[in-house]
Amino acid sequence: MRTRALTGAAAASALALVGTLATAPTAQAATNDPLHGKLWGLQQVRAEQAWGSSTGTGTVVAVVDTGVDFSQPDLRGQLLQGATFTGCPANQRPCGNGDFRGPDGQNDGDEHGTHVAGTVAAARNNGVGVVGVAPGAKILPVKVLEAGSGSSEDIGDGIRWAADHGADVVNLSLGSVPGGQALSITGLDSAMKEAIDYARSKGVLTVAAAGNSSTALCNDPAFTTDGICVGATDRNGLHSWYSELPNKTDLKAVSAPGGAGLTGCDDDIWSTVPRGTGTAGGCGQADYDAYAGTSMATPHVAGVAALLYAQGRTVDQVEDAILSTAVTPGTGARGTYSPTYGFGVVDAEAAVAS
Repeated sequence: MRTRALTGAAAASALALVGTLATAPTAQAATNDPLHGKLWGLQQVRAEQAWGSSTGTGTVVAVVDTGVDFSQPDLRGQLLQGATFTGCPANQRPCGNGDFRGPDGQNDGDEHGTHVAGTVAAARNNGVGVVGVAPGAKILPVKVLEAGSGSSEDIGDGIRWAADHGADVVNLSLGSVPGGQALSITGLDSAMKEAIDYARSKGVLTVAAAGNSSTALCNDPAFTTDGICVGATDRNGLHSWYSELPNKTDLKAVSAPGGAGLTGCDDDIWSTVPRGTGTAGGCGQADYDAYAGTSMATPHVAGVAALLYAQGRTVDQVEDAILSTAVTPGTGARGTYSPTYGFGVVDAEAAVAS
């Protein structure tokens, strides 16, 4: 999904991507990443200020999504061998390593997962592109979506596989249509909820996108599961117009940079895309592009979680640090819930110091 093209889910029985759609004072760590100056999201979550304490080294973030381009220059050294759960022959799952092209070897518009991965952990100070929130972390790519959509069974299996193969954090930049929460609540489709519960039992934190339909509740799987729901903010630190309000019954919700979705390219989130797929004549360069959506907000939170896991914290401690140190725009309050921002915009520096 590309910049200013904000999408919801395809159908009630299927899951799809939920995005492609006040900046803090800049305190830049030394870096020669050429697009660093465009990464206002990195500044808003105060990631660089946290790097003196943690860069995420030794942690693994599973990007359960459309797969990742293993040849992307900013990600080559950041990727582990993952798994593919979509498009597999019968009784052969998983059937690949998480490459975005899938079993058919084709790119069916599945740039999304590579963009998400770069926001989490693009390499730092390597002379190309961007840098991630947790540049010391590794990405475990798990392909569960093809052409931007997939089944809850595939997603659930991908989450379980990630939890069994070293993930500390699961990033879910995907979701159902508004009202899809009912399927999980009534037990008609609990595959993702049960998988996220399983991951939690193994000490893995799940962060999931709120959705891009401007409704009052997090979409599923963020709403009904034991994880953190993430709403989007613009570069001014204010709630993005398209984002669901990050509300769920257990109140485990925050906000993070997702972009404007309507205005100039640099008001959205720059990150990695598969080689050569940057939008021609638009925002993109060959290997980088600017997208917007709660899909882009979620990996900012996953990156902060990686910074915290690298400090030796448990899943409950990581979650508590993220929620209790987030900042409510306008008031500056920490650890205070509001319907517009959840517990507020994530603050990496405060979280690692908590």
